[in-house]
Amino acid sequence: MAILRKLKSKSNLIAFIILCLAFASLILLNNPISLSSKKPREAMYYEKLSDNKIQCQLCPRRCVVPEGGRGLCRVRENRGGTYYTLIYGAPCAVQIDPIEKKPFFHVLPSSGTFSIATAGCNLKCKFCQNWEISQVKPEETINYDMSPEDVVAMAERYGCQSIAFTYSEPTIFYEYMLEIAKLAKERDIMPVYHSNGFINPEPLRELCQYLEAANIDLKSFTNEYYEDICFGKLNPVLETLKILKEQGVWLEITNLVVPTLNDDPEEIKAMCQWIKDNLGPDVPLHFSRFYPMYKLKNLPPTPIKTLEKAREIALETGLHYVYIGNVPGHEGENTYCPDCGKLLIRRFGFSILENHINNGKCEYCGQEISGVWWKTEDTQSISKYPFAIKQSFERVLIGP
Repeated sequence: MAILRKLKSKSNLIAFIILCLAFASLILLNNPISLSSKKPREAMYYEKLSDNKIQCQLCPRRCVVPEGGRGLCRVRENRGGTYYTLIYGAPCAVQIDPIEKKPFFHVLPSSGTFSIATAGCNLKCKFCQNWEISQVKPEETINYDMSPEDVVAMAERYGCQSIAFTYSEPTIFYEYMLEIAKLAKERDIMPVYHSNGFINPEPLRELCQYLEAANIDLKSFTNEYYEDICFGKLNPVLETLKILKEQGVWLEITNLVVPTLNDDPEEIKAMCQWIKDNLGPDVPLHFSRFYPMYKLKNLPPTPIKTLEKAREIALETGLHYVYIGNVPGHEGENTYCPDCGKLLIRRFGFSILENHINNGKCEYCGQEISGVWWKTEDTQSISKYPFAIKQSFERVLIGP
């Protein structure tokens, strides 16, 4: 009842009811399935070698997998010299989120995104917040039977403007993601993803034909950090960022600032300069606060002053949209016009409190604000509309 008393407007009450129905529907998904009951699907992007071995070509790891073995991601298996994905149509996480949670701050503010993930990942980050699903085999998670058609239909039913591939690592459920993205585009639902960016150029370029927005974790700007903390490499991620920009996919970047490991001001300055030189000043950059997690519990949360310093460096470098994440209520959550400096979007966590971007432009000075925005003059109140009502609004893309 306390929640209902806070829902003072009719539109907020409707939104609350729709969300309740959506969550109830997700809870009542088909009973969990056994992976052994699903026919595995042949994987894309691999080469057959001698002695029934295969070499995966999906990510830069290029695992050579013997018969009966699996890649490092744990979800792709060599059976008789044919490589299979074991998690096609079997997500372990299904949820409706605000788009700001991904985080996307320049994509349809306050819209709902239908979020899915499977078990597995192709990195081993010591700080992973979703390690319960990313660092295990699919047999160790509760999985659901959801075809690509089911995912798109459910997203459409609840008025979600986008489908997000998120939580674990979308690259490892590539075939499933690709088919969903194709169907979503046909239904005018945006396919978006939050990824570690550790993917080879060829599969990425194919995905870019359907992907409309990406948030990439640029975990550090040193290869040593990637090798020691994430069991990966930096250069493939930088190449991913350049390809996404080149292909016209809306791009945002997240950098988790970990005390003593990647918070050196000179490293941050070098990273920001690279972003400006290679991607342009309008790519939003999110500096996210670290909290002790998984195998990295010996470090404290990131001091807010460290995040503020990182943001200051990025702005001085010439980046236009720089944010502080995981600190609800901080002014670094807000969007400001790079021309007149006025506050355009005021946020508190994942909530939009004010929106002064009309048809992709600052309502004060008319400056174009890069992003994917609502095509309407009523942006100030649109954040209060339920997801289903927002389906009636068109989108406008500002920027490359």
